[in-house]
Amino acid sequence: MIDIQPLAILREIDRTGSLTDAADRLHLTQSAVSHAIRRFEERHGVKLWEREGRKLRLTPTGEYLLGLAARVLPQLEHGASVLEDYARGRRGAIRVGMECHPCQNWLMRIVDPFLAAWPDVDLDVTSAFQFGGLAALLGHEIDLLVTPDPVERPGLEYRPVFNYELVLAVADDHPLARKRQIAPADMARETLITYPVARERLDIYTQFLVPAHALPRRHRTVETTDLMLRLVASGRSVSATPDWLLQGVKGVTGVRIGAGIPKSIHLGYRAGTLPNYLESFIQLAETVEI
Repeated sequence: MIDIQPLAILREIDRTGSLTDAADRLHLTQSAVSHAIRRFEERHGVKLWEREGRKLRLTPTGEYLLGLAARVLPQLEHGASVLEDYARGRRGAIRVGMECHPCQNWLMRIVDPFLAAWPDVDLDVTSAFQFGGLAALLGHEIDLLVTPDPVERPGLEYRPVFNYELVLAVADDHPLARKRQIAPADMARETLITYPVARERLDIYTQFLVPAHALPRRHRTVETTDLMLRLVASGRSVSATPDWLLQGVKGVTGVRIGAGIPKSIHLGYRAGTLPNYLESFIQLAETVEI
């Protein structure tokens, strides 16, 4: 293994043209510099320089090592800076898992200011429908979980970022649009459209239909919010949707589901001291309105 100190000495001698000045730049005595070079030469069986009067002339070995120093030392110095940034929480990566599929637009409003404020932090988002957020968070596959259904587990913490209500999205001219709230029996004639997730994770089933022993006439799934809302607006189906998602959507009305299904979006993370950049991301999420 090549010691770093002789490389630094060669670089400073090349920069300053003097062994004495190089020693000063490195905060070493001249004898310490000479000893370090001599120890290196003896260890590797080479000569790094020869004296020509008061000047030092690098041997071919010394020239090679000087070139190596020019390539390696800047990378090591940058690496030291990166480590310092990591230690101070200024550099790293955030892997975000999404269990709130309509939340993409909200997330993007956080991403832009975050990336501007933390240029050295990478960001990645996982939002596959079969994504198992809890296991991924516990398994260190992600650092942050965006979820409407926080599951308490030892070693995990959650922070609520905004509240909303789950409503039934129906076409403006749908008969249910004239009701203040729907009853479970109202779904017997309807096609319910949802994202492709398990029924046990759908609140309209777990909190509304199943307790009343009711089911929709038909249940189908789609993968995009835009198609879901278009199908609802056409009168072909109804959908349990966050109320905020319907803001500004033409042709669709939100009707209360029973006595109401209140929800909150939470950010889940592993317990402990958070890196500064992760705490910053969470604070941004708490301030960005849906």
